[in-house]
Amino acid sequence: MSQSVKIVMIEDDHGHARLIEKNIRRANIGNDIVHFDSGEAGLEYLFESEVGRSGSLLILLDLNLPDMSGTDILEKVKSDENLRRAPVVVLTTTDDKHEIQRCYDLGCNVYITKPVDYESFAVAIRQLGLFLSVMQAPEITAA
Repeated sequence: MSQSVKIVMIEDDHGHARLIEKNIRRANIGNDIVHFDSGEAGLEYLFESEVGRSGSLLILLDLNLPDMSGTDILEKVKSDENLRRAPVVVLTTTDDKHEIQRCYDLGCNVYITKPVDYESFAVAIRQLGLFLSVMQAPEITAA
C-alpha cells in the first residue's frame, strides 16, 4: 500500500485496536494509523475538510460501537461525494448473514469476522496486513 494512504481505525476495544495495529505493522505496513474509539469522533475526523477532500484513506470499521452503529458510519461515508471512494474494511465479531449483506449493500469493500480466540484473531489481522500491502487505494479528492 502506498505510504500516503492514511488508515483510519474506528474500534472501541483498545485491546483489539492494539492487536490490529501490531499485526498490521508485522506485515511491514508503515502507513499512519489514526485510531478513534467512538463512531462520533471517527466521523468528525473523516468529515474535516482537509481529511475528506484530499489524499487516500482506508477505513477499518468495527460495527459494534458504544455511541452509534458502524453501519450508520458506513452509510454516511459511502453516501458522501468525496469519501465514497475510500475503501472500508469491516472488522467485527458479528457474523450474521443479514448484517454482512447489509454492509456490502451499503458499499463496504471487505467484511472480516473477528475470531473469538486471540491467536486466530492475530492470524486474521496479519493476513489483512498482507492484503493491505498489495492493495491500491484511490484518491478521494473531489472530481
